[in-house]
Amino acid sequence: MKKLLAALLLAVTLSACSSDGGIVVRPPDVEVDTPELRAAKDRIGMLDCEPGTGEPVEGGLPDVTLPCLAGGPDIDLGSLRGPMVINLWQARCEPCKREMPALEEFHQQYGDQVAVVGVDFNDVQPAAAMALAEETGVTYPSIADPGGDLMTQDAFAIGRRGLPAFLFVAADGTIAGTSSGGVDSVAEVKDLVSEHLGISL
Repeated sequence: MKKLLAALLLAVTLSACSSDGGIVVRPPDVEVDTPELRAAKDRIGMLDCEPGTGEPVEGGLPDVTLPCLAGGPDIDLGSLRGPMVINLWQARCEPCKREMPALEEFHQQYGDQVAVVGVDFNDVQPAAAMALAEETGVTYPSIADPGGDLMTQDAFAIGRRGLPAFLFVAADGTIAGTSSGGVDSVAEVKDLVSEHLGISL
């Protein structure tokens, strides 16, 4: 009985639910920075992640350090400061694919006032993630979460309920709000920014 229980616990540890409800085995080490991924990033013109400048704050992002997707500096989430829109997405997420062009357009028009940062959330397929970014023309940076580190963080509970999803980070580093994704236009992103960050664009 003990052996059976141990085997079940190991299976749960090594597995995660896929976007279609199936079970996928989590590789022990997912490479999110390879020459191929960097080449794709250069081709797209995707920006590198920018490290934050603050210390973790109560009510803010967790003190968790994650790699930048396809190369770039590691990012301590707790150091990030807004105003910022964080978009949680994943390679095989169709609703994510549909909204990414609107986020890119928002980034191009208003990124100097409200930053857009993606998080490839609980995703073990960085090559597929970069292919999606290339297909949708995304140039804003994305942080990689290949080990599912953020799944246990209360700040990212909305991502556990379904993707895509948004977190809105205020200038002081606190999370000002969250929202389910699925936007279709820049106007919808602007409305969310106004609602959660109090910024009219």
